[in-house]
Amino acid sequence: MLQGIKVLDFTQYIPGPFATLRLAELGAEVVKIEAPEGELARNTDTQQGRDGLVFLVHNRLKKSVVLDLKKQEDVERAKQIIKEADVLIESFRPGVMNRLGLGYEQVKKLNPKLVYCSITGYGNNGPLSHLGSHDLNYLSLSGVLSQWKSENGKPVHPTHTIADYIGGLTASERILAALLYRTNSAEGSYHCISITDAMTSLMGTHLLYEQMTGQRNGIPVLDGSTVSYSLYETKDHRYISLGCLEEKFWKNFCFAVEREDWLEGHYSKKDEQNPIYQEMKALFKSKTLKEWSDFGQQVDCCLAPVLEVNEIIHHPYFKHNQQIFDAEWGDIQVRMHGDLHGPTDTPPPKKGEHTEMELKSLGMVDKLDGR
Repeated sequence: MLQGIKVLDFTQYIPGPFATLRLAELGAEVVKIEAPEGELARNTDTQQGRDGLVFLVHNRLKKSVVLDLKKQEDVERAKQIIKEADVLIESFRPGVMNRLGLGYEQVKKLNPKLVYCSITGYGNNGPLSHLGSHDLNYLSLSGVLSQWKSENGKPVHPTHTIADYIGGLTASERILAALLYRTNSAEGSYHCISITDAMTSLMGTHLLYEQMTGQRNGIPVLDGSTVSYSLYETKDHRYISLGCLEEKFWKNFCFAVEREDWLEGHYSKKDEQNPIYQEMKALFKSKTLKEWSDFGQQVDCCLAPVLEVNEIIHHPYFKHNQQIFDAEWGDIQVRMHGDLHGPTDTPPPKKGEHTEMELKSLGMVDKLDGR
């Protein structure tokens, strides 16, 4: 769908590379512009002499061009590449690209149709824009982290960098919208993505509920306090998720477990004094996770297992759609769209693997000394 679109990726770690991987999966040509030492993720959590795991996950289907942007000759090379690009995405702190001579106002003179996207933590102006930041900070400031608390009320440290990924998705969405705008107007445009803004946009329901009712945990029926929408422990000390919000699903569940007497307790509370809750806890502890998983595939009642990472790929759902796959180069990879198997997957590029080819294609050099 994006065949013929060329994306220059000046980003590192997760948000930007995740955004450009999304575009690459849709057919865009993505060229990573890396410093001589390589993208920072190449050197993080390296295993057996290979590039870092975070790099390997987010950079298949891409090319790598090494440019030392501290040197003016490589800045000029970058400008020549930008002339031929459709999209530029960067994640430096605000002002860095301007100082390099590669800010939007500077390069749009070279390429008026360029879609230029900056990914930032807190925007490119305002009281926090100058500060360094990470996923945990965005989760905290947006209020999202306050929704994950232990039984004693303490926020739970997540092991997933959700804000980084939401930031990447937001950037890819904005880029696609900008490309559509360009199709209609023949004009390029500049876009600044704030990851904090992206995360806060997920809190609209919570904010309105708090304003109108004082409830700080969003939609009450979804907060795990009702018997029909909650997590339950199984016989083998695993967990199953039950999401019988609608009456039809609750009926299906109650009839399947031969407990029609529970029907009136659809939205009753998970209170230790509630006999239905006590009986449901006992019921779920009477069978293993696998038994309940099989039950959930046979009975239409919104029931699914809480899978561990090593179990996901073996679930029938993922076996069917092949979203998770073993790449030809040996690494496990995950596509965004299980129904869309686009361009042939290519492995994450070696650092600078495509430098000479890219520059020669633009007629800039016959040979790059020492590269």
